[in-house]
Amino acid sequence: QVQVVESGGGSVQAGGSLKLSCAASGYAFRWCIMGWYRQAPGKERELVSSIRSDGTTTYADSVKGRFTISQDNTKNTLYLQMNSLKTEDTAVYYCAATCGIKTHWGQGTQVTVSS
Repeated sequence: QVQVVESGGGSVQAGGSLKLSCAASGYAFRWCIMGWYRQAPGKERELVSSIRSDGTTTYADSVKGRFTISQDNTKNTLYLQMNSLKTEDTAVYYCAATCGIKTHWGQGTQVTVSS
């Protein structure tokens, strides 16, 4: 059974940093596209960043230059380093593993950025 579990969310002041982690089990990263999504109150869920097994990454324009996605294949763990956080980054952040035709979601972790 595939499972992804996020951790590392919390509250921080604008300009601060947080690092999210996503521990995966039941499959190997190399077979999946891993991604971080977020959903703010009243808004649709959006893709923040993704990474393929070959290391290719994508970023939403709103986070480019501030967020960095990475993964440790030996630990089956995905990370999202978030720097220079803004109040508009406040959202529930979800880890997702797209393996073939199926996407597996974590339960989400809250990130709150205050001014």
